[in-house]
Amino acid sequence: MMNIGIDVGGMTIKSGIVDENCNIIETLIISTEVEKGFEKIAQNMVDMINNLVKKAKLTLNDIDTIGVGIPGVADEKGKIYFATNLYWVDVDLGKILRDNFPSQKIYVENDATVACVAEHSFGSIKGVKNAIMLTLGTGVGGGIIINGEKYSGSNGIGSEIGHMVINRGDNFYECSCGNNGCFETYCSALAIIKYAQKLVEDEEYSGKLKGIKKEDITAKLIFEGYEEKDDLCVKVVDRFIDNLSTGIANLINIFAPEFITLGGGVSNSYNLYIDELYKKVQEKIIFKKLPFARIVKAQLGNNAGIIGAAMLK
Repeated sequence: MMNIGIDVGGMTIKSGIVDENCNIIETLIISTEVEKGFEKIAQNMVDMINNLVKKAKLTLNDIDTIGVGIPGVADEKGKIYFATNLYWVDVDLGKILRDNFPSQKIYVENDATVACVAEHSFGSIKGVKNAIMLTLGTGVGGGIIINGEKYSGSNGIGSEIGHMVINRGDNFYECSCGNNGCFETYCSALAIIKYAQKLVEDEEYSGKLKGIKKEDITAKLIFEGYEEKDDLCVKVVDRFIDNLSTGIANLINIFAPEFITLGGGVSNSYNLYIDELYKKVQEKIIFKKLPFARIVKAQLGNNAGIIGAAMLK
């Protein structure tokens, strides 16, 4: 039997059919279209699942489970309490999927948690006893492994690392959760882009981003500018590194994991900032003379969410 894994992101929804050895045999990606609301997105997911099965030349009888990773928290029946970046509150994705796919077992879990499960089974933290995964994408997600098992806290609402307040609440914009100073408003790709856009508007500047339309500024361009020592890009990335080190130091002080693995689009530039990140983390942790968590790059890339979701039981 095959399983389907779905990774719901702020920009795209990635899906894949995964065999019993956790190999992805077929994939399908659609736009999330957040502005169209939950009901439309849910229907698009139903259509995507049917189209994915057809694309793989299978039938629904070949599918055992459908697992979904969402950027938020849900109960064991798949009712989503909230998914802040999608603007979902108290929506029942599990029921919609069960109504449309009554012969399949349906699972819904936090997207960073399912990515962490995949990395723990097959990737950068394989077999590690205690580890934390940070997904640095549209937001900042977190997955936690304690004693070799995923940890989601009471009622499944734990590991919301992206909404840990790491600054005094004086950021220039508020988080989608309503707070100010959240981890993801400093260290997500969106946060990096927003800060660069603000500086381009506020400062006299003639560097790499000058003349680029505001909406065309990407994290990739900013990290390229950082590597080229563009003043504004260096300022943006230095701020990102400083705040990322604060968040990671907090996690090390609380959990003392063996590894912290970084995933999401911002991890693609890992080699550019890892040395400075290590240095700043060591400055901020309590026990400076003891070994502390290795900070590594996730290995499964965009497939982690699909594989982890397909593994849900």
